[in-house]
Amino acid sequence: MAFNPSPKSKGGRVSLSEINVTPMVDVMLVLLIVFMVSAPLLQQGIDVKLPKADAGNLEHDEHPVMITVKSDRSVDLDGRSVTIEDLGTRLIALSQQKNDPQVLVQADQSVSYGTVAKVMAKVKKANIRRVGLVTAPEEGASRPASP
Repeated sequence: MAFNPSPKSKGGRVSLSEINVTPMVDVMLVLLIVFMVSAPLLQQGIDVKLPKADAGNLEHDEHPVMITVKSDRSVDLDGRSVTIEDLGTRLIALSQQKNDPQVLVQADQSVSYGTVAKVMAKVKKANIRRVGLVTAPEEGASRPASP
């Protein structure tokens, strides 16, 4: 607190109150840096080379369940790593929680047909009827116009 002599006051001194904004600016800059570093990590996806096919777009839920089979044959369920054996029990629990869930399967094009067939069998055993395979569009293929 600073005192400034003034001829108008009784004691000759007046208190000045000022807010020191330097600590607040420091905190805001640190938060800005933290958000700038963490934002790209939240957007990061799974690197899968999808097979190309000339198929139209499917109508799908706003938040479908995504099963990803990577090139090393590891399986992710909505971004969380699971084993193929554990996938069946998780899908059964999911089908009991949600009414008629939609599942989208995206598999790397280098993954064998047998691995994708095992995943599809787990989906079928969980009694999930709305299943789609995710593909990349072919080059030069004509796409129907979106409504």
